[in-house]
Amino acid sequence: MFAGLCHTAAMQTTANERSTVIPQMVAALWKATLISGLLSVALGVAALVWPGKTLLVTAIIFGAYLLVSGIAQVAFAFALHVSAGSRVLMFISGAASIVLAFLAFRHFGEGYAILLLAIWIGVGFIFRGVATTGTAIGDPELPGRGWNIFFGIVTLLAGIVMLASPILS
Repeated sequence: MFAGLCHTAAMQTTANERSTVIPQMVAALWKATLISGLLSVALGVAALVWPGKTLLVTAIIFGAYLLVSGIAQVAFAFALHVSAGSRVLMFISGAASIVLAFLAFRHFGEGYAILLLAIWIGVGFIFRGVATTGTAIGDPELPGRGWNIFFGIVTLLAGIVMLASPILS
């Protein structure tokens, strides 16, 4: 129902209104991508600096990363003008990220939960990688299209690595 309302509202906007909404959404997308990247770097630094405390720190930072990026993806699934398939993948990826964030916050520090979390993160990365790449390939007017394709492929590969070796990754 919400998607139908958003679609109806989008249909009623004029070309002038769309020309102001799209740059605002691109700015929001850029900010969400920047926050996501900074959280990823913080996670990598924490894993290198505190190897003994990595599980706890990783779960907390991954939880924050997944929550922020999941909320952004769910919002963009309803807001961006992309194909229906891309919207569905983006929504599933965002919803999976939000669920994983709650798992990370609820079970951090527990051994079996970390293994399950690594598997879920791998699956989430695969969905996110496919959604990002598919959206970028399907929308030739998307700003930063080449970078989105590149990062979508990198995210997909990261998910495959995590599923192939969840303990080591």
